[in-house]
Amino acid sequence: MAEVLCEKCAGLCCRYIALPIEKPETKSDFEDVRWYLAHEGISVFVEDGDWYINVASRCKFLNRENMCDIYEHRPKICRGYKEDNCDFHSGDYGYELHFTSIEEMDEYLAEKFPKKKSKKKK
Repeated sequence: MAEVLCEKCAGLCCRYIALPIEKPETKSDFEDVRWYLAHEGISVFVEDGDWYINVASRCKFLNRENMCDIYEHRPKICRGYKEDNCDFHSGDYGYELHFTSIEEMDEYLAEKFPKKKSKKKK
């Protein structure tokens, strides 16, 4: 019988919610992302070109043994998790971009929108 990884896991997939957001294009769009990052437990990542906001929030049905108390009636999203692509097994998420702070976003923006040098009059 195959080993059940959930028995060794800390319920990693049950400790956050990731929701798609519109891809920021302009400096103004990025101000919204900076605002998200000003909040505790928030990160933003890009995967396969799509942007997501990640909210750290523990599922209320994750018990002390890190198992699901409503496993037979868990939501559809939870049913989509498989051991071959779960958070415990994969380790590295392989994000194209991952921001956990305003400072990280500001560094990215400095590269994406470099300040234009002003031309000096002769």
